[in-house]
Amino acid sequence: MRRPYSLALLCLGALTMIGLAPLTTSPSLSDCENGVCTMRMTAPQLLAATQQMVLAKRYDEAKPMLAALTSAPEYGMETHFLTGYVAAETGDLKTAAREFRAVLRDRPDMVRARLELARVLMLQGKDSAADHHYRLAEEAADLPPEIARTIRDQRGVIRNRKKWHLNLDFGLAPDSNVNNATDARTIDVSVGNGTIPIELNEAARRRSGVGQVASVSSGVKLRLSDGVAMLIDADGQFINQTGKAADDVSVLLAAGPELTTKDGARFSVQALGVQRWYGGRSATTGGGIRASYQQDLNAGSRVGVQVDTRRIESGYGEAFGGWQHAIYASYERVVNKAMVASVSAFLRRDDLVSKAYSSTEVGGNVGIGGELPWGLNAGLSGGLSRVMFDAPLAFLSPDSRKDWRFNARAYLGARSVRVAGFSPSVTYTYNGIDSTVGLYRINRHRIQFGLARYF
Repeated sequence: MRRPYSLALLCLGALTMIGLAPLTTSPSLSDCENGVCTMRMTAPQLLAATQQMVLAKRYDEAKPMLAALTSAPEYGMETHFLTGYVAAETGDLKTAAREFRAVLRDRPDMVRARLELARVLMLQGKDSAADHHYRLAEEAADLPPEIARTIRDQRGVIRNRKKWHLNLDFGLAPDSNVNNATDARTIDVSVGNGTIPIELNEAARRRSGVGQVASVSSGVKLRLSDGVAMLIDADGQFINQTGKAADDVSVLLAAGPELTTKDGARFSVQALGVQRWYGGRSATTGGGIRASYQQDLNAGSRVGVQVDTRRIESGYGEAFGGWQHAIYASYERVVNKAMVASVSAFLRRDDLVSKAYSSTEVGGNVGIGGELPWGLNAGLSGGLSRVMFDAPLAFLSPDSRKDWRFNARAYLGARSVRVAGFSPSVTYTYNGIDSTVGLYRINRHRIQFGLARYF
């Protein structure tokens, strides 16, 4: 079986790149009795001797020395790395992963530890996590050419053998606007050549609450031949609020072929079906097709394009049915060895039966996220779009509605903490609409405390 990473490269380079010094002074012998002598070593001497044992593959002799090094906290990073390396070479993959994660917890920029963790995760069959760490490591400017080539090869192996993924997330979400409604007490209604104010009842105005949220993202990849596979994806989201009026449930199922070229470009075309229930009623039922393209460029960067078109019907009335079309383009790049920055743009068209609800939206998003010291993951993102509707809304405005829409998100997670395999996180999101029609001016803040697991 092919090893996910060249041991020769690691033995020659990995250990020396974590800052270990050679053994330059001899330890002293004392307390010899009955042919057994005690050797006294300083912490630097013990560390250097342990390194030599590891390089010589004398792992059983290195293990008690590594145990002794735990008493020298100033060499904690080196001890974690060597312990993880020995564990990986002796088949204890769980310990190896834990030790390499301990290194990255304090030094997320340490490429060698990230490569070793990726190798271990790949041996454990955790290909998605392995690919994530390989991609981050690939960005390093000082990466030797032979190791960069090995990373590309292993990412290709992962793409070819990856068969399924499953992500689960659930939690509680205090929300300032659970029904996504205006905070205005009155709105102006057009009457003749003027307007009159109309007071909104409580059901039409913003209300706050604490909801229970859950989401699942899953997929299966069935290999058909070299470079050709069948993709089946299923996603779902559930939000339960007090009462029933603001409960929100949506599901998506997509299936179709994917073609992977020799240079790693991926093309897919999938038929899809969607269903959304809001307030216990069918809000959207539809189906269509989506096509996507994704290509890894030079080290650490990636581009993607997706086109989506679907036909929908709504339980709220015929006026809300019709066609939806969208195109998305994105660019990602690894920065600072442990973070991924992204920028995206989109164009979306809702061509519905009612021209007053038909619209064109154009916008974009920027974000950055990745690993921080102390075993934390974090992300920040924000977006802006302009929405222009085709026709005025009767009684609300003599002019066609126009919106500015804003969104922002801040995420903080601790994947180094596990509760039955789930990691805790907190996410803040903001959504705002500045509309020319007062009824649709919205501000919404939500904080979600969740537990997530990535399979």
